[in-house]
Amino acid sequence: MKTLLFAILLALSLATAPANARQPQEAALTQYAEPNESGLVEHKHYVNSSGRTVHSPAHSISGSAPAGATAKCRDDSYSFSQHHQGTCSHHGGVNQWL
Repeated sequence: MKTLLFAILLALSLATAPANARQPQEAALTQYAEPNESGLVEHKHYVNSSGRTVHSPAHSISGSAPAGATAKCRDDSYSFSQHHQGTCSHHGGVNQWL
């Protein structure tokens, strides 16, 4: 009886919760692949919130989006971020998601 009551209360709470409360906080944007360094101006890396080493935002030599870029920052660099939060934070913010 307690199990049934718990199941009913759980179902009701999920049905009345806002849609965004039922989704994970943030899903990864993409599967990360290290960009081709020869096409980038900057060559730094950082450890993201998931504990993975990711290439820092960088300008491309050609001016076009390098493979693996997930966003273009307002300073015209390209981000390889795996999460929306914090993307391009030291580069003027996100100009465009790719």
